Amino acid sequence: MPRTPPGRPEPVSADPPPGSAAGHPLLTQSWLDLAFLHWAADPAEVAGLLPPGTVPDTFEGAAYIGLVPFRMHRVGWFGLPGVPYLGTFPETNVRLYAVDGDGRRGVVFRSLDASRLIPVAVARAFFGLPYMWSRMAIRRSGETITYTSTRRWPGPRGAHSRITVRPGERIEEPSALEHFLTARWGMHSAFFGGRTYYLPNAHPRWPLHRAELVDCEENLTRAAGLRGALGEPVSVLYSPGVAVRFGGPARRRAGGVPTP
Repeated sequence: MPRTPPGRPEPVSADPPPGSAAGHPLLTQSWLDLAFLHWAADPAEVAGLLPPGTVPDTFEGAAYIGLVPFRMHRVGWFGLPGVPYLGTFPETNVRLYAVDGDGRRGVVFRSLDASRLIPVAVARAFFGLPYMWSRMAIRRSGETITYTSTRRWPGPRGAHSRITVRPGERIEEPSALEHFLTARWGMHSAFFGGRTYYLPNAHPRWPLHRAELVDCEENLTRAAGLRGALGEPVSVLYSPGVAVRFGGPARRRAGGVPTP
């Protein structure tokens, strides 16, 4: 059984915690034209898919599965200017949410499909992140945005998604659930020899919009180990995007993992 740590999970905040990703950034990038699709799940269903030292982060007893397509824009390393071609590409991630023994809430990526092979290879080789090389496109047509992805390597080859959303009005006061699903100030990942690290990030408060899901046909979530039928998402949001800074990785400090 997981042990309860000295402190409780940190509060959900629409703004980054003080000092988050402070100092010289490890990475800079912008995330643009994001669609956030989320499904509720039983925490027991996702617990085995999280890195060591973390447990599902829950909202009113439910865990959440996210499918998030967007445009990565000008990834830059160590404070250098972002790269226009290799650092700019469509991406779609399948994500879960976890909390560690220090109470830090974060994203856990089960897969990250991207259309540039070199960034995919670097992220897999040096960080152990589950990046996949895919054929991808983002197209606007009138009031809708369509994100398509078909996996090339490493597999399962042919894993795919086609998501069309119609962005709507700006959300002036996001709900507690909407903040929970989007305001994530770091990621948990078992890289660097299998140890779980927390990689903090900081960015302005999300500009969020209501969105209508026009079409969603995908098997990326199943390919990422989520076997249950998802049905209709409980939340569909859109954001024009934010500029992001990542700080260096930090290991878990506490000895236990939290009880949600």
